[in-house]
Amino acid sequence: MGILAVVTATHAAYAGADWPRFRGPNGSGVAEASGLPVEFGPDHNVIWRTPLSPGFSSPVTAGDRIFITATDNGKLVTYCIDRSSGKVEWRREAPRPRKMTKNAPPDVARKAAASASPATDGENVFVFFEDFGLISYTPDGKERWRVALGPFNAPYGMASSPVLADGKLLQLCDQDTNSFLLAVDPRDGHTLWKAQRPEATHGFATPAIYRPSKGPAQVIVSGSYQVAAYSLDNGEKLWWVRGMAWQAKSVPIVDGDRLYVHSWMASPSELGLHKQPPFEQMLKEHDANHDGKLSKDEVPDEELKKLWFLWDLDQNGSLDEHEWNNLRAMDEAGNALFAIKLGGSGDITGSVQWKFEKSLPNIPSPMLYKGVLYVLREGGVMTALDPVTGAVLKQGRIEGALETYYSSPVAADGKIYTLSNDCKMGVLQAGRDWATLAVNDLKDECWASPAIADDRLYVRTNTALFCFGRRS
Repeated sequence: MGILAVVTATHAAYAGADWPRFRGPNGSGVAEASGLPVEFGPDHNVIWRTPLSPGFSSPVTAGDRIFITATDNGKLVTYCIDRSSGKVEWRREAPRPRKMTKNAPPDVARKAAASASPATDGENVFVFFEDFGLISYTPDGKERWRVALGPFNAPYGMASSPVLADGKLLQLCDQDTNSFLLAVDPRDGHTLWKAQRPEATHGFATPAIYRPSKGPAQVIVSGSYQVAAYSLDNGEKLWWVRGMAWQAKSVPIVDGDRLYVHSWMASPSELGLHKQPPFEQMLKEHDANHDGKLSKDEVPDEELKKLWFLWDLDQNGSLDEHEWNNLRAMDEAGNALFAIKLGGSGDITGSVQWKFEKSLPNIPSPMLYKGVLYVLREGGVMTALDPVTGAVLKQGRIEGALETYYSSPVAADGKIYTLSNDCKMGVLQAGRDWATLAVNDLKDECWASPAIADDRLYVRTNTALFCFGRRS
């Protein structure tokens, strides 16, 4: 058998089992797979372990390949790894013309430079780096094209991952000024459309795709104060729902004509600030130099000064009326898991069917699996909800994994996999009365969400990429 035939046969063996973007098919976190392991660890049910430079991005799969990004001694790199053996097939370095300044510890900021997960069309790979922009590579690592974007104005960096849909590569760039949703041609990178998002400040959510029975496919974006949809054809804003939190992180979940959106962020009051009066009153009482703005020295609230970078959106040292009103709006924003009936246009806030407002996570995305909706919050608290009514079916802790969670849950084979920051990986029996089957200690630090393909589980830790599976 010739080399081409071997490659083709290997790729065909994995056909239909890809995990092509962050959180898999349409960001759902759910795979069609079987035979997944329950118990595993660094020395048990390991198919292979590949040392990897740090990063927060999650692995994606395409045929016999795995793609993932990382930072290596300040360099922005993309890896292609063989799915069968864990061998690094190629490693490519992206340009890095700048380094974003972040309000985070140096070690976290360094890893966060590779936060966005790749996307793949089954052959080529597409990556986004906050310190450069978009790049596409062929399966054998040849650069196809590059599109420089930024610099960006986001205090914690950029984390939204690229998404492929209907011949378009989508990249959400929500930041404190000049937010936008971009669609480029995946063949050559040229811009197809660009939708401005003036209402959005920095956020980290990755979009999902909704395909109504009539009309164009839609790009659903969770952002500041609202979730909105844009025409995949031309970027026209089609509808929106108000009442969301001021910072978005998780992926919207589409189920037919119903949408589930988790939206949570601490309000200024919860961060220790006092309720702020109207801008006109602040100017009258505190604008000492009468310039129509508020400098840090002119603001009496000491707690507000400590987090000045969050309120000073354009980072010019003072707050204007728009920035002050944005600060006040943060206190009015809502934290909830929303169920929304899709199909309308314009402001469809009245289409919210129910809201769940307790025990909400900070970062992990919700997941709908086998007729049950799950949310996982800090402390290992898992809540199962009826997706039609929002009623709580079961809430409990994943004993043995009670830490912070940055990773989102994934599911397949009747099981739910959760991963804490301390690399405690819970395996739950899915269902209305879910139960913990095992908690596996990977003995590292974990930020990325796992990937599932066939009977394999791919887990990125701080130091390696693991492939777990049942070993005979």
